[in-house]
Amino acid sequence: MRRGTRRWGAALAAALVGLVLGIEGPAFGQPQAPRAYKLKVDAVAYSLPGSTALGVPVRKGVVAVDPKLIPLGTKLHVPGYGPGLAADVGYAIKGKVIDLWFPSMARARQWGRRTVMITVYR
Repeated sequence: MRRGTRRWGAALAAALVGLVLGIEGPAFGQPQAPRAYKLKVDAVAYSLPGSTALGVPVRKGVVAVDPKLIPLGTKLHVPGYGPGLAADVGYAIKGKVIDLWFPSMARARQWGRRTVMITVYR
C-alpha cells in the first residue's frame, strides 16, 4: 500500500458517491437546498371514511395531493387547518389542488374550497 492513500480514501469515496448520486449539501462543499417552500393551492374539504394510499386511516391532518407535485409522505402546513401529511391521492387531485380531511360533513362544508398558501417541508 502506498503511504498516505488511506487518509483520503473515505473522504474521496464520499465525495464521488455524492457526485454520482447528485447529493448536495455542506459535506460536499455545495450550499444546502432550502428546507421548506411555499405553494399556492386550492384546498378542498372532504369527509369520507377509509384509508389512504399510504395505508394510514383517514384522520385530521391527512391531505390528498397530486404526487407529481408533492411527493407522498411530505409534511405540510395549511393555514387555517394546521399541520398535514401528504398521505393520499384522489382521482380529481391534479396539479395545485389538495384535499383536506375533516371529521364531519358539516365541518367540510364550512371549509368548502379555498385558495391558500401552504408550506411544504422537504
